[in-house]
Amino acid sequence: MTDRLAALMAHFPVSAHVFQAGALCGIHTLEAADGRGQLHLIRRGPVEVFHRATSLRIEAPSLLLYPRPLSHRFVTDPLAGADMVCAHLIFESGIDNPMAAALPEVVCLPLDAVQGADPVLTLLFEEAFSQRCGGVALVERLFEVVMIQILRQLMESGALAGGLLSGLSHPRLRHALVGMHEAPAHEWTLDELASAAGMSRSVFAASFRETLGTTPGHYLQGWRIALAQQALRRGRALKVISADVGYGSEAALSRAFKAQTGLSPRAWKVRESAG
Repeated sequence: MTDRLAALMAHFPVSAHVFQAGALCGIHTLEAADGRGQLHLIRRGPVEVFHRATSLRIEAPSLLLYPRPLSHRFVTDPLAGADMVCAHLIFESGIDNPMAAALPEVVCLPLDAVQGADPVLTLLFEEAFSQRCGGVALVERLFEVVMIQILRQLMESGALAGGLLSGLSHPRLRHALVGMHEAPAHEWTLDELASAAGMSRSVFAASFRETLGTTPGHYLQGWRIALAQQALRRGRALKVISADVGYGSEAALSRAFKAQTGLSPRAWKVRESAG
C-alpha cells in the first residue's frame, strides 16, 4: 500500500517541545500561542478541560490534541492532581500546514484506542518522569512518533468527515492524492487521476468533490502553492520554485499564487517576514 503520510510529513513536518511532565494540580490555563498546537498525554486523571463554550471530563488515560492555537483550561484535583506530559506542536508553515488545517479543532482519544502506541507511550512516560540524561530530547522525538500514530489512527478508523485526511482515508481517492503529493510538477489530467484511483472520470470527479470539498484541479493548485510558500520561507528563488511545483515560468506561478492567496509571492513574503 502506498504510504499516504510520507509526502505530507516530508514537506510539512511537525516537531514537539515538552513544557510539562508530572503532576498538574488545580487550575491551569493555556493561552493560544501563535502557530502552535498542543498535545497532552494524560496518564492519570481525572481532568476536566474547558475550551470555548464546551468542556470535556477525562477519566481514563487519554490524549488531547489541539492541532491549531486554541486557549484551554485544565481543572484537576488541587492535591492529587493529574499525571500529564504536554508538548507544544510546531507544524511547519503554521496555519498553512495542510495536516494541521485538516484536523478537527480538538481530538480526544483513550490511549488504548491508538493502535500500536502502547510501547511508545510506555517509554515516553518512563523517560518523562525519570529525568534521565537526554530524556527531554527523547520524549520530544517520541511525541512526534505519537503524532504520526494519531494521524494513522484517525485515517484508518474513518473518524474524519471531509477534507484532506478524509481523502487519504478513502480506499481509492488516496492513490490520486498521493500521486499529486509526490509529483506536484506533473501535468496531471483528470483522466490520469481517475485512472490512478481506479475510477471512471465522472465518478472520480464527483467522489473527490464530495469527500474533499473541492475539485481535483483546485486541490492540485492549492498543494502546489503550499509547496511554493514553504520554499519561499526557506529562501529559494521563485524561478527554481516555479519549475519544482509545475509552473512553466515565474509569471505563471505568480498568477496562480495570487489567485490562491490574494497576494503576489513578493507581497506574501514581505507579509510573512513582517509577521
